[in-house]
Amino acid sequence: MILFAAADLIWATRIKGVADSLELAARPARDIAMLEARLGDCDVRGMIVDLDKEADAIDLIRRLRDERATPAQRGIRIVAFGPHVRRDLLQQARDAGADEVLTRGSFDHGLDVILLRLAGRADA
Repeated sequence: MILFAAADLIWATRIKGVADSLELAARPARDIAMLEARLGDCDVRGMIVDLDKEADAIDLIRRLRDERATPAQRGIRIVAFGPHVRRDLLQQARDAGADEVLTRGSFDHGLDVILLRLAGRADA
């Protein structure tokens, strides 16, 4: 399962649509409560975080990297993306523990490969 936290319906629809076309399971985790529920009921392999969610985005990344996280949760790969002009926010995501931090354009152009990689598919 791949989780995603998108700041708007456009990104949520895009991520879910590409995941569906690749036959990958993807579900939203818009906040910490939703993330906790998903962690409890499915095998999460990756997380996509839209940095336009600002503080919520950073909190989601930190939750998977802090002392509350199990070793399996700490192993969940996190890809964060945001506007190229918000270098501060991109750096905050790196500092919080995101495995990959991309600009929106890079994320959008490589979304299919990113999803396959997060799912652990060898063809990525």
